[in-house]
Amino acid sequence: MTESEKIFKQLQHIAIFSHCDEETLKSFAGQSHIMTAEKGQVLFVHEEPAKRFFIIMDGWIKLFRETLDGTQAVIDIISHGHMLGETSIFQKDMYPYSAEAIEPCRLISLPLQLLKAEMDSNLPLVKDMLALVAGERTTKDKELEHLIIQNAPQRIGCFLLRLTSQSSSGPVSIQLPYDKSLVAARLGMQAETFSRALGKLKDATGLVIHGSTIELDDVKKLINFSCAACSSKFPCKDLECKH
Repeated sequence: MTESEKIFKQLQHIAIFSHCDEETLKSFAGQSHIMTAEKGQVLFVHEEPAKRFFIIMDGWIKLFRETLDGTQAVIDIISHGHMLGETSIFQKDMYPYSAEAIEPCRLISLPLQLLKAEMDSNLPLVKDMLALVAGERTTKDKELEHLIIQNAPQRIGCFLLRLTSQSSSGPVSIQLPYDKSLVAARLGMQAETFSRALGKLKDATGLVIHGSTIELDDVKKLINFSCAACSSKFPCKDLECKH
């Protein structure tokens, strides 16, 4: 299978391309390429002119911005099937964040101009793009609510709940997808705060920690502890699981 054929098959599974015909997807595939990124490699920088957007084939990518003092504010950490850089179209063709590989990755690199040109004549694609942006905004609004109303142990519990399909009761085993320091950054915590909060969550729910594996005899304990103050029942499941 050629690289173009591999890319074409990947594009067929991306939601925003569902209203693009086969010839359009083949055109995209023919002008794109598969690239690798090593751990620590920066793909693009916040407010840099955007020329390309990316689809993750495997590996983890950190999206972040830098504060005035040089500290990184982690916006998200995303993996297989997710796109990055595509919303630059709505940001005056400037990347709205920086992106860095946190482990070796493979990505599809696509020209942003192709997406812009297709949107000029494909109204369903425009609607899908707007729905994507609106969905991301809803997710961020929910995360902001959690930041305001949840304490640190509850926010960690919410994060863990998004890693499991178990949504009512029963034992559960959860595998952290990346290093605990990155989990802390993703949740807006210092490493020391995260460690203390994880200890409190352990005391409150009885979870058992074995390295990157977390086990609990009944996920209902985690739900009751983490979701008590939220505006909707089991709100963690309202957020798209990107982890």
